[in-house]
Amino acid sequence: MPLSPARLRLKRAYDPPDAADGTRVLVDRIWPRGVTKQALAADLWLKELAPSTGLRRWFGHDPAKWDEFCRRYQAEIAGREELDQLRALARKGPVTLVYAARDQDHNNAVALREMLLSDQG
Repeated sequence: MPLSPARLRLKRAYDPPDAADGTRVLVDRIWPRGVTKQALAADLWLKELAPSTGLRRWFGHDPAKWDEFCRRYQAEIAGREELDQLRALARKGPVTLVYAARDQDHNNAVALREMLLSDQG
């Protein structure tokens, strides 16, 4: 059963948390630079859902590689139990996927959200 888009939100790690964020889940492999645990206010850190270092370096946030990045990223994390964990959380209430990337349109949190909403993986 597909999730409601309203249940899965995106927010940069450098933006202040808000009560409307619901469960805040950091989905980067590396902790955001200069952000304290208190400032991030993450309820969960799912490093396992971050792209591999090799894929992240290959992509380099190049929009021209976006479609291929999404395909490779989806293949990397397909079937991971953490996806089921995220789906279960989103069925209970709002979940905010927290990421550090500057590019708000081309990052792993965007790809992960699209994957969860399309019920793939």
